[in-house]
Amino acid sequence: MSHLFDPLKLRDITLKNRIGIPPMCQYSAQDGMAADWHFVHYGSRAVGGAGLMIVEATAVVPEGRISPGDLGLWKDEQIEPLAKIARFAREQGCVAAIQLAHAGRKASVGLGWGEQRTLRADEGGWQSVAPSAISFGEGYAVPHELSVAGIAEVVAAFVAAARRAVVAGFQAIEIHAAHGYLMHQFLSPLSNQRTDAYGGSFENRTRLLREVVTAVRAVWPESLPLLIRLSATDWVEGGWSADETVALCRDLKALGVDLADISTAGLVPTAKIPVGPGFQTEFAARVRHEAGLPTAAVGLITSAAQADHVLRTGQADMVLLGREILRNPYWPQQAAQELRQGGAWPNQYLRAALR
Repeated sequence: MSHLFDPLKLRDITLKNRIGIPPMCQYSAQDGMAADWHFVHYGSRAVGGAGLMIVEATAVVPEGRISPGDLGLWKDEQIEPLAKIARFAREQGCVAAIQLAHAGRKASVGLGWGEQRTLRADEGGWQSVAPSAISFGEGYAVPHELSVAGIAEVVAAFVAAARRAVVAGFQAIEIHAAHGYLMHQFLSPLSNQRTDAYGGSFENRTRLLREVVTAVRAVWPESLPLLIRLSATDWVEGGWSADETVALCRDLKALGVDLADISTAGLVPTAKIPVGPGFQTEFAARVRHEAGLPTAAVGLITSAAQADHVLRTGQADMVLLGREILRNPYWPQQAAQELRQGGAWPNQYLRAALR
């Protein structure tokens, strides 16, 4: 029996199937404001039949943007363009989530299809911050080390953005703690060499993320799910590990996180990653079984049979498809036909769904 089209309940929200769209930056905003591109891009995918759609990394402060083209939710004016996306998604039966993010030392770089290096001030760049003054790599500026007061400001910024996400009508939040961005930088000893309460031990390195989760959960409605995106391993000796990911997820579950979106890597540019179909699902399986926290699996999942296999074998509770959904927004509808599940096509497209 197929499980890909089983519903999934997270708190008071029920996803109509186990297919999700992960956050994928479009680098098409100005001053953090969602544009027509975003509405058409996300609207197309909401119509396509996925149960969950996570809007791309949305910066909680201007200096937390990856690039000048990133979305933001650091001021009230940014609410309504995002609310338009959330409203339309709900009308299509798609749960819209938003990923709240801070890029840390990987901030102030060019758009995703451009040269990846720190922008100069005359190019619109800005000073990046991080747990320690360690550059991401060649072409990246050395960040300023955050003070304890600066860390408190980061927590407050996540809370303020979460409040705005409530107003915008999102039905879930995902906190970005993966891919080498600020929260991940605090987790890994490769990027966090602090000697205060935010560095050194596992407890100290995970402190900021636990503080952010606790503070966001306090203002995010109890009825709505809170998600976390984690890189389960740095793929580098001495870096953040899968064992630590499992231990952290036990803590996050107790703090009110409802689902872990498990990816890998992104902290250092020299990591040797064994990329291949489903290469990250083992980490989602470990968190699911050892931490008891529901998971989403990501990473080169492309076919309906492959996606359904991940679920039927208990590796994850849902799958997130990135590149495949960029190529084909209607992949969920076609997967339903392939698995003989009878997807719910919009009335406007029924003539194409009939066989």
